[in-house]
Amino acid sequence: MEGFIQLWQSTGLSNFQFGQVLMMGVGFLLIFLAIRKGFEPLLLLPIGFGAVLSNIPVAGIAEEGGLLSYLYYGIKTGIFPLLIFMGVGAMTDFGPMLANPKTLLLGAAAQFGIFGTLFGALALNLVPGLTFSFKDAAAIAIIGGADGPTAIYVASKLAPELLGAIAVAAYSYMALVPLIQPPIMRALTTSEERLIEMAQLRIVSRKEKIIFPVVLLILTAMLLPSAAPLIGMFCLGNLMRECGVVERLSKTAQNELINIVTIFLGLSVGSKLSAAQFLRPETLGILVLGAIAFSFGTASGVLMAKVMNKFSENKVNPLIGAAGVSAVPMSARVANKVGQESNPYNFLLMHAMGPNVAGVIGSAVAAGVLLALVQ
Repeated sequence: MEGFIQLWQSTGLSNFQFGQVLMMGVGFLLIFLAIRKGFEPLLLLPIGFGAVLSNIPVAGIAEEGGLLSYLYYGIKTGIFPLLIFMGVGAMTDFGPMLANPKTLLLGAAAQFGIFGTLFGALALNLVPGLTFSFKDAAAIAIIGGADGPTAIYVASKLAPELLGAIAVAAYSYMALVPLIQPPIMRALTTSEERLIEMAQLRIVSRKEKIIFPVVLLILTAMLLPSAAPLIGMFCLGNLMRECGVVERLSKTAQNELINIVTIFLGLSVGSKLSAAQFLRPETLGILVLGAIAFSFGTASGVLMAKVMNKFSENKVNPLIGAAGVSAVPMSARVANKVGQESNPYNFLLMHAMGPNVAGVIGSAVAAGVLLALVQ
């Protein structure tokens, strides 16, 4: 009888707690959204599965000495986000941005959501039960950049205990771009503005594309060294893509390497969705602030485009300002889709890719500023 009791006590059924069951449900929900709805499946699926694994009682998969605890070392040290940034750089074409440099302003404007949310997070300290330090607020604010790897990198440096909630919020809102952005874009633009047709972009030479990542890295080294890890890996990936002499390395960064790291990063983030770490009042505050940050970033980009039109002869369709958030290329596709609702012959995709890739740089720069201010 004693052996039977001991066997029963070693089963999951006798050790499950309500919080663990709830978080496993969250994990399965993420898996459902990835498979059924196609919401950021490359990351939501491993994150969801990691959440399920980390909440299995007795198994200790996410505890010290478990598989997921070893994988988490790649996030703790910042290795995984930086390797993903290199892969993103290798997949990014800066041609649309270089052909129309003023779209850099749209990418920069969309980062206002980050700094607005910083103060919003600090204001939540007035709510009973919520306590965010300046480091916590900075880590939460980066969600507004709509850049998952950047959000994970900053959170791992400033607020590791909030990493799970921040990562889920960042990737969830990135996946919901087609639902969140269009109402904001329509509310802030007139039908006449949405009809604006932009001139065809010039062809950017290979030399320009090679020089750009080098210049960007030099400027980062001189002006904002704290952003050098993110910008540096991004520039390396892009230089491998554009130089034309290391095609094998470029393809590896774009495919095998980024795919492997994505699996490990997703599982590692999922390991932080344990009931003990996630089921707290702060988590709800993070999710709310993430939505506000993303919405504010979208609005800032659209409004900046409207301001630019006041001082520019060559009009910009304000819809492309919404692509200033760095959800590449989804937000650019959304801008193009909303534009074609008003004018089926208006093709904004390549124009929107300018502020879209500028937003990647902008979010990395904003992360560098926050790290420089807080650390």
